Amino acid sequence: MKHTKKMSLRARVLTGAVAAAALSAGTFGAMSATAATAAAPAAAPARSADASDHHLRTTTHLTVDAATRAAQAALKAAEKDNQRVTVAVVDRNGTTLVTLRGDGAGPQSYDSAVRKAFTAVSWNAPTSELAKRLQNAPNLKDIPGTLFLAGGAPVAADGAPIAGIGVAGAPSGDLDETYAQAGVASLGR
Repeated sequence: MKHTKKMSLRARVLTGAVAAAALSAGTFGAMSATAATAAAPAAAPARSADASDHHLRTTTHLTVDAATRAAQAALKAAEKDNQRVTVAVVDRNGTTLVTLRGDGAGPQSYDSAVRKAFTAVSWNAPTSELAKRLQNAPNLKDIPGTLFLAGGAPVAADGAPIAGIGVAGAPSGDLDETYAQAGVASLGR
């Protein structure tokens, strides 16, 4: 006695869909092979955007070399004071460019440094100033990725933020911010 299993509706639909896809792929292949032998229409000339086009915007970014120099300057300033910190430099979009974790820096310092840098560049202000704004706007602290503690400093060009430097791990946010400012100063701005 032969026992046949009845396929579920879902299995039948999937099987049919696979069969239809295979059939149409074969048909499409035959059609495209035929189309390739026909004379191809002349390609339209490529159109380039004019630099003065109002749909384009030029932005300034910190190079990786400059970000590395700034992070090293901040770390060196902390080491001079025997502080064990982590330094992070993020670009205008909050993407981490460089992170240096000093010898003996605590595990929490990495994330804190990145978040302070992100917060500083997001508002183009030192995080110590931004922490004061929480009194009037306590919901600011709920924005993902931010940390409203002293230790972050923005890097600006022509008044616009281009990067943020965050330092974490010193016994006070004021020290962290002093080291972040040393990183900014190393850039000559």
